[in-house]
Amino acid sequence: MTPTEVQKIQELVYELKIGDIMTRRVVTVTAETTMHEVRDLMRDHRISGLPVLSGENLTGIISVQDLIHALEENALDAPVRQYMSTRLFSMGEREPAVRALSVFARATVGRLPVIDDDGRLVGIITPGDITRGVLKALEKAYDEAEIRRYRAKHLFEDVISDRTSLILRYEVPVGDFSRAGRASSQLKQTLNRLGVNPRIVRRVAIISYEAEMNIVIHSTSGGNLVAEVSPDLIAVLAYDLGPGIKDVEQAMQPGFSTAPDWIREMGFGAGMGLANIKSCADEMHVDSWPLRGTRLEAVIHLKSPEGNTTTDESKTNR
Repeated sequence: MTPTEVQKIQELVYELKIGDIMTRRVVTVTAETTMHEVRDLMRDHRISGLPVLSGENLTGIISVQDLIHALEENALDAPVRQYMSTRLFSMGEREPAVRALSVFARATVGRLPVIDDDGRLVGIITPGDITRGVLKALEKAYDEAEIRRYRAKHLFEDVISDRTSLILRYEVPVGDFSRAGRASSQLKQTLNRLGVNPRIVRRVAIISYEAEMNIVIHSTSGGNLVAEVSPDLIAVLAYDLGPGIKDVEQAMQPGFSTAPDWIREMGFGAGMGLANIKSCADEMHVDSWPLRGTRLEAVIHLKSPEGNTTTDESKTNR
């Protein structure tokens, strides 16, 4: 099992709620039920423990170990109350499965009654229930991932046109640092769901984040971040209304910035944005007009001119 798979299992144990994986159809007995009846119930239902109820209230647990004790004493006619355990550990149905695992390890019990907010028995959970719950959740996650991969693979295959593209558009407000990076984050999430190669996604994420931050810092009326996804390439287009760039060539130099001091004090405007975009893109074009704004386009090719998937390690390893 890979570290990623182990991490996924750990995440699922924390995410799963006891109410989602517990056994709801619970076989119960009362304190006056005979141990002979307990033996028959355990055999017929293939279970190793039974909650003991008084009305709707949980009063004890009778286990297969208790049954063995009664057999050794030849006391199958004795009532359950003589052998049941009244030292109870119970769980709430909205609690995470990881807490049940902790109780199983600490208390060395094989089952835990599950009660609702009013203290009524609503189910029972065992380590086997948790295992089955995790496996089911893993299967669901795998199926969802396969569906996403299938959709991504066939996204353009069934569309008949000379050129097919998926256009993703995000609005970027000016000066809103509380939302800065949201557009690029949403674009990254969408590309992951489309099944785009993680290395390509990482390059697009850097390009889109730097472009988005330039809009937030330098524009006067905000702008837009647009991504065009096609079978052959991903193009990121960023345009804004603002003062424009006086000298594009100079602005491309690492460390050059026109950001004011208060922006720099916030940790932005280090002058690496355009340089970072250029290093991650296969093509980059910048057009800027004084007092009108700037248009930036960065392109990543998914296939070489010969039609093969690109494997540019100098770019994809960034």
